[in-house]
Amino acid sequence: MKFLLIDDHDLFRSGLRLLLGQLPVDIEVLEAGCVEDALAHVDHGIGIVMLDLSMPGTSGMEALIRVREAFPDTPIVIVSSDDDPELIRQAIDLGASGFVPKTSTPPLLISALQLILAGGVYLPRAVLSPAPPGTTPRGADPSIGATATPSGLTDRQEEVLLKAVLGQSNKAIARAMDLSEGTVKAHLSAAFRVLGVRNRTEAVYAAAARGIGQKR
Repeated sequence: MKFLLIDDHDLFRSGLRLLLGQLPVDIEVLEAGCVEDALAHVDHGIGIVMLDLSMPGTSGMEALIRVREAFPDTPIVIVSSDDDPELIRQAIDLGASGFVPKTSTPPLLISALQLILAGGVYLPRAVLSPAPPGTTPRGADPSIGATATPSGLTDRQEEVLLKAVLGQSNKAIARAMDLSEGTVKAHLSAAFRVLGVRNRTEAVYAAAARGIGQKR
């Protein structure tokens, strides 16, 4: 699997490259010091993007928007020194599939990436409590994908939900699953009702808190 690291600090990218070697999968690491350089890797089969929000030349959200547009079906993990809860919520709302503060420990980063690679979502504990309506965490530490109660969703509802919270549009989900967009909307509406959420952003919190998408 190809990882794309987008960060303007060479030393930090080098440290990430070493840490990624601890993942139990074969990986190839590509690097970019800015968003413009990252766009050169659009056709390189990137499996996951790790993006810093604070880089010269772009605001944080502008960087995320541009990377999301360039890699529409690729999970984007924000790795940032700013862990303000409102910033995290904005990033999730714009399609990020996880947010890892740079203050995190190496084991926590690896756990977060394993959860995302398994199809789950990762959010820091700080933004899971208090959580949006209907997303109260259950079980042990949900921020690293610990044991959670069953989701209550059908397999198809859960599959559609996971694609949605990882930033895929209804059209992309329909194409990937050979469904109509109307069917995708119906599955999402049903999943939102089960989780007690109102939109995709709240669904991300619910999925992270309940461990939806983890390998069982």
